[in-house]
Amino acid sequence: MLIKSILAALVAVALVAAVAFVFKKYGKTDDEPDGATGSHVGAMLSALFLLVFAIALIVPWAAADEERKNTAAEAQALVEAYWDSGMLAQADKQAVRTEIKAYLEHTVNTEFPRLKDGGDPLTANTWQRLDQLRIRLANLKIDDDQVNAARDDAVERVREVYSARRQRAVDTGPILPGGVLFFTVLTGIIMIIFPFLVGARPKGMPLVALGIMAALLGISIFLCFDVNHVFTGPLAVKADAFSDALNEIARIP
Repeated sequence: MLIKSILAALVAVALVAAVAFVFKKYGKTDDEPDGATGSHVGAMLSALFLLVFAIALIVPWAAADEERKNTAAEAQALVEAYWDSGMLAQADKQAVRTEIKAYLEHTVNTEFPRLKDGGDPLTANTWQRLDQLRIRLANLKIDDDQVNAARDDAVERVREVYSARRQRAVDTGPILPGGVLFFTVLTGIIMIIFPFLVGARPKGMPLVALGIMAALLGISIFLCFDVNHVFTGPLAVKADAFSDALNEIARIP
């Protein structure tokens, strides 16, 4: 992809050189900073930067929002399974609820702190906890139709937890491909130095204004890198849904 992008850029530059050569006898020289060329290029570069910058912010924002919904669905599925287990025999009920509570506590106390530090939270131990819960529910011998329906519903909720965990595994890595961040930085740098490229030499207050713009661009580009992970940074998805689920199951009789 990188090689193809470079080739596309070289072809575009070659096109400019070819057109400049063909039309060199026509029109008039345009070497002023506020000339037609400078104005046209400036507008196009601004639009290009805004497009790349919008992608670099909106995509991580949307990904974080989706993962927040995903964790809420996972936690709620466990709460529903906890409710369903109330129909089981006392010994089975206690065992299932103990495993659900242990899973929630492990997620809050172990997995999400690892996520916040940039580690891989989906350990084999956590999957084993979920496997044990699913196997326990599947192996129950139940004759009562109502109780059997509650067990089947609990099994379905556990399947939803599996699905949510797999999605969380996908979301643990960087959201954006490196190329998007590279072009965000590149277009940002070009926006800063563009006045000098077209021959302008700002002084006084225009130079101060350019410096302020450069500082704001730097902060904005830093934010693009900072929000590129769902579980770290200012948009980080936290374990609140699982903590709330623990509080909720504590009230279930």
